[in-house]
Amino acid sequence: MNLNNMIEHWLASAQQNRAPTNRPFVTLSYAQSLDGSIALRSCEPLALSGNESLRLTHQLRSLHDGILVGIGTVLADDPQLNVRHWSGQSPQPIVLDSQLRMPSDARLRQCAEKPCWILTTQANQWPDQEGAEICSLQPGADGRVCLQNALALLYEKGIRQLMVEGGANVITAFIKAQLVDAVVITLVPKFVGGYKAVGDLEISSRVELPGVQPFNTERLGDDLIIWGELAYQGKADQGDKS
Repeated sequence: MNLNNMIEHWLASAQQNRAPTNRPFVTLSYAQSLDGSIALRSCEPLALSGNESLRLTHQLRSLHDGILVGIGTVLADDPQLNVRHWSGQSPQPIVLDSQLRMPSDARLRQCAEKPCWILTTQANQWPDQEGAEICSLQPGADGRVCLQNALALLYEKGIRQLMVEGGANVITAFIKAQLVDAVVITLVPKFVGGYKAVGDLEISSRVELPGVQPFNTERLGDDLIIWGELAYQGKADQGDKS
């Protein structure tokens, strides 16, 4: 069995055996350098994955109902979040955008088949909502979209498997809130010395560190793929927000 099939079978099993209650199963997937960087600088895109790893990313997209990023990723990368390098259905694009900063010409607002869902804390909506569905949520204590409320809403709207791609603030927030069920990380054999994927998790002891269990690795082209379920120890759900 090749790596793509192996990961697809593993993910299907994990989604079935670890299906959460009242929220989607969350797979965190992104590419990083050996030193943990995902970009040279914040808000500055950097393509890291090789061709084989990129195909795997698009395969993973096809295995999820929805795909979520933060507004920072939209402003920096102008992504499409669809399936292009693999045969399969594109997931529902979802953006965390507390202050409704998404440009009207963003590529995510040009897809007539699946208008982007924008999760925001703003009660007042845009005059022009073409290419987007605005979902207003009560803000958390920090004024941002509450991840628990966001996932509950997505579950109500039929999202059972959610892929989270980034950026760094979103990655960090999901891990802190203990809302990541599985990870598929592409490790690229380069040093970047740039913007890191994971920020301060506010963890004070080694026993509280979340870990990948079991820890699976396989080379794909020039990259190393790391995957497994994310296990949290020493803490109950914190309810952190993003």
